[in-house]
Amino acid sequence: PALILEWRELSKLKSTYADALQTLADLWRPMQNRLKADELDRVYDELELPLIPILTRMEVLGVGVDRACLEELSGRLGGLVADLETRAHQEAKHPFNIGSTKQLQEILFQELGLPPGRKTKTGFSTDSDVLQDLAIHHPLPALILEWRELSKLKSTYADALQTLADAQGRVHTSLNQTVAATGRLSSSDPNLQNIPTRTEVGRELRSAFVPAPGMRLLSADYSQIELRIMAHICRDPELVRAFQEGRDIHTATAARVFDVPLNKVTSDQRRSAKTVNFAVLYGQREFGLARQLRIGMGEAKRLIEAYFAEFPGVLEYVEKTLSQARREGYVETLPPYRRKRYIPGIHAGNRNERQSAEREAMNAPVQGTASDIIKAAMMRVDRAMKSEGVRSRMILQVHDELLFEIPPEEETVMLVLARREMEGAYELSVPLTVETKVGGNWRDVEPLGAL
Repeated sequence: PALILEWRELSKLKSTYADALQTLADLWRPMQNRLKADELDRVYDELELPLIPILTRMEVLGVGVDRACLEELSGRLGGLVADLETRAHQEAKHPFNIGSTKQLQEILFQELGLPPGRKTKTGFSTDSDVLQDLAIHHPLPALILEWRELSKLKSTYADALQTLADAQGRVHTSLNQTVAATGRLSSSDPNLQNIPTRTEVGRELRSAFVPAPGMRLLSADYSQIELRIMAHICRDPELVRAFQEGRDIHTATAARVFDVPLNKVTSDQRRSAKTVNFAVLYGQREFGLARQLRIGMGEAKRLIEAYFAEFPGVLEYVEKTLSQARREGYVETLPPYRRKRYIPGIHAGNRNERQSAEREAMNAPVQGTASDIIKAAMMRVDRAMKSEGVRSRMILQVHDELLFEIPPEEETVMLVLARREMEGAYELSVPLTVETKVGGNWRDVEPLGAL
């Protein structure tokens, strides 16, 4: 028996550690050579590798949640979900399993006779894009969309976070460096980056994220960083001037696209211009813009053409970026890191696949640069916090936002420190600005730009 026990222990050590370490040793040199060959060693050595201990500390610290708040929200969401289900049954004229794709296909396309969209292996699609299109024809698709959103918020967050929280009431997400193709950090188990901010329920959910006792939350969020990067890259005079003069970029865009004075821009025009700004940024075409704004294809096309006519530098960026993707097979972020994003579908014969690849190519340099900047900012902030000897701690990164727990007496120093280090992380031809806010929960510190 003693020999068996010793054999088991040594075998476990060999398989668990020795073999794994040998595999890493065998892979290290080829991987290092590949990084150098692809000119990505700087990204690895100066950005990703030094970030690991910072992310590790953030994961270990976790984020505080208010279980009572989550429980109360879960109960309310349950009531809303049940009400939506009842209303959906009324619109369908009979009960059905609202979560069944097959039953939903039968009701929408056979019983109600709504126009079907994309065909899938199991019938016509009932995904969110299709339901949004169908919502103009009948009330049921809109009810299904709302039911899906609230059901997901309840199960994924309001219910799950209560069980995921540790004894101190903190949840520990994993911050992944090698998941998002653009270089962005992703969050998993639980995913704290997908909590909606545009709905009242989503904002209520954020109020359940709280600091440790005696602490406050500080949010530091880059303001419209991707649009600023776009202005820097394309050097369009009007776009650059709008940021340099501190004008609201969506109002400035609306004034140009709709040909009205700045002080005459309506809220609807600004909202449309905001959608156009991000549609261009993410490579959307007329179809996508028409769906978002719920306007005709002709009007969507006119808006995009008007945008490019007023900001020709953006159109030049689009054409140059797509040309590089087709020629080199990849696009890259700004110096000094030049993170590469390979675009294998850029020459695809399938039109949808090719257009999807073109959208990726157009957005990757901008979104990838934004991810490089905030990673560099995290390292700057971390060094400055150590230098200042503060008790405050960085606990979460969500896209362009950093979240901190701070003692009340460090509020002033941390507001200055976070803004200074984040704004100094990269020099653009337009101001890189950061919005900061302190409060008692995550909803209280939500930046105005997120609304």
